Amino acid sequence: MVLKNLFRRDPAEDGAQRLYVAMVGQARHPALFARHGVPDSIDGRFDSVALHAFLVLNRLKREDGELAASLAQHLVDAFIEDMDRSVREMGVGDMGVSRRVKQMAQALYGRAAAYEAAVGEADDASLRSALERNLYAACTALDPAALDATASYVRMSIAALAAQPLSDIADGKIQFPKLEAQE
Repeated sequence: MVLKNLFRRDPAEDGAQRLYVAMVGQARHPALFARHGVPDSIDGRFDSVALHAFLVLNRLKREDGELAASLAQHLVDAFIEDMDRSVREMGVGDMGVSRRVKQMAQALYGRAAAYEAAVGEADDASLRSALERNLYAACTALDPAALDATASYVRMSIAALAAQPLSDIADGKIQFPKLEAQE
């Protein structure tokens, strides 16, 4: 019985891969860096991916059932595989890869927890603070208008993702708000 399931692929895995690609595409949208002031650096790109991972995971968390849980797990797995690949491409030796990837996974979970608490608040003060500590940590001179626009984008993303059917998300079809409309 166990061997029978050993070779069966979880159908949510392919959808999660497509979902991850779409999520990363949004996280790398040029407007986030040019207009929203996210640092265009390794850390800034990581934090943008982490923010968008939170947005998708937050949406999946609101669903009951095995499909959403499976998608969420496969999405996190895709994130970790991508970080592993990225760290190796940066030239980190085999001995240091697992430590670095573990730190990145912990950073993802820490940021997700901070964002989760912040979006639970009625006003945006906590969200702006969480964004400033994480997404904008490397900024020396953060534009308050960019921070406000990003907080608004996060709120609109949560609403837009909540309106999308799980079946579309499971197929990797996900729609984030247009970033240009934020300005």
